[in-house]
Amino acid sequence: MKKFFQEIKADIKFKSAGPGQKLTESAGEKAPKEKPSQPPVRQPRQGPTNEAQMAAAAALARLEQKQPRARGPTSQDSIRNQVRKELRAEATVSGNPEAPGSNTSRLRHLPPSSQAPEPKEEGSAHLAVPGVYFTCPLTGAILRKDQRDARIREAILMHFSTDPVAASIMKIHTFNKDRDRVKLGVDTIAKYLDNIHLHPEEEKYRKIKVQNKVFQERIHCLEGTHEFFEAIGFQKVLLPIPDQEGPEEFYVLSEAALAQPQSLERHKEQLLSAEPVRATLARQRRVFRPSPLASQFDLPADFFNLTAEEIKREQRLRSEAVERLSVLRTKAMREREEQREMRKYTYTLLRVRLPDGCLLQGTFYARERVAVLYGFVRETLQNDWLPFELLASGGQKLSEDENLAFNECGLVPSALLTFSWDAAVLEDIRAAGTQPDTSILKPELLSAIERL
Repeated sequence: MKKFFQEIKADIKFKSAGPGQKLTESAGEKAPKEKPSQPPVRQPRQGPTNEAQMAAAAALARLEQKQPRARGPTSQDSIRNQVRKELRAEATVSGNPEAPGSNTSRLRHLPPSSQAPEPKEEGSAHLAVPGVYFTCPLTGAILRKDQRDARIREAILMHFSTDPVAASIMKIHTFNKDRDRVKLGVDTIAKYLDNIHLHPEEEKYRKIKVQNKVFQERIHCLEGTHEFFEAIGFQKVLLPIPDQEGPEEFYVLSEAALAQPQSLERHKEQLLSAEPVRATLARQRRVFRPSPLASQFDLPADFFNLTAEEIKREQRLRSEAVERLSVLRTKAMREREEQREMRKYTYTLLRVRLPDGCLLQGTFYARERVAVLYGFVRETLQNDWLPFELLASGGQKLSEDENLAFNECGLVPSALLTFSWDAAVLEDIRAAGTQPDTSILKPELLSAIERL
């Protein structure tokens, strides 16, 4: 459009410039004036009319006046924010921001593409589950996915006031992510304590040189080891070294701790057998009334977001897949690739349709075994001793493959299963002249039943 206006403007200037001059004429030689009675005959030019030219020239002038001298914001978000500020300011001046013709009203009726996206709350009613949550094993608090590490660290640090030995052991195993390095450091500490236990009369075993190469490489680098030594009775002291000018720092076991060798042995076993403190996945068990929406799952982003490690793994697998495209693949290779494809899901949301139509829902890891789901369902039954079966879509029985993971069965990232009593048990019940209970869930679960 701007180019069109420029062409029209150039044409107008050309018309108003007057007669031209030949290049062969001298600069001071003037062209003869043409007689008015004999105007030059020109071919009519195909183009816009005079009215169109005048309108185009006026539009071009308005366009040039509106162009800002300074370069404005370039990003879409900053432009939208600037527009909103101007519209709010104009609406405030008008005194009626809700008027139909006001700028605020026009802003509310902008098309979706011109409005900034509103954040979606995870706890909105249309989601099948508000998100993925975890339970802190130390405090029992329910944590969001992004809160796990920070809240567990806080709980461990708070535990120092009640049990410093246990807290320091949890710190060693939880705060240090390299499991091989943790094992090497823990085994070295256990060796120190074994020497003290086996040679209580040897003073040299009660002293650990802090600047020792083994201590620095295996123990000093681990978070929580210094707190552990102090908690079990070691003290930092400066001791003189023969043939050396200045003293050096040592961990020296106190006499009180040396008098209780059984305590040192117990602390050593506790250190060796400890595991990292990890938040457990909250099942978020819910029971719903019978609903035609049982097979519809609207999952939150937690079920699909990948961590940095998972993204690196996916990139590695894709690179390997590109290399394998040039070679023939066996059936076993294809099956392994299909299993890798299923591993991209970390969590799965499962629903079980009970004989009375009610729905039992829970959140699981995608790599958990089918046996875990059987235990989850059994905990909700009034008659938990009766055998039952879980059927996937198509009537496939899961009871035969309880050792398989959910992602290996295709039950990710969500699935609806059907509960049924064991056929032989139903025949025995009916032969006895009775019928199974129509409501099979525990009363406390039925009292909290929801509408899907």
